[in-house]
Amino acid sequence: MTFVVTENCIKCKYTDCVEVCPVDCFYEGPNFLVIHPDECIDCGLCEPECPADAIFQDDDLSDEQQIYVELNTDLAEIWPNISLKKAAPADADDWNGKPDKLKLLER
Repeated sequence: MTFVVTENCIKCKYTDCVEVCPVDCFYEGPNFLVIHPDECIDCGLCEPECPADAIFQDDDLSDEQQIYVELNTDLAEIWPNISLKKAAPADADDWNGKPDKLKLLER
């Protein structure tokens, strides 16, 4: 099992979760974060820290969210690691909770 970052992180990209990760398994893209599944130790510390409620255990994903398992795996291989909290984008709160953001994902 592992934790997975899902759609609501797109364009929000809060990094509160990064700060509490004991194994630095987060990777950062232009407008999204992902968790490397081979590095996540399933500790669960990140999930309650996410202001966008975008992190879930892979076993708890809905059918529609299953695409994020593959996205996290693939993007963690090409994006740089992030281990320190950064300021969220200025418009992050405006994007929090908006539906259909997958089409806005920048790779």
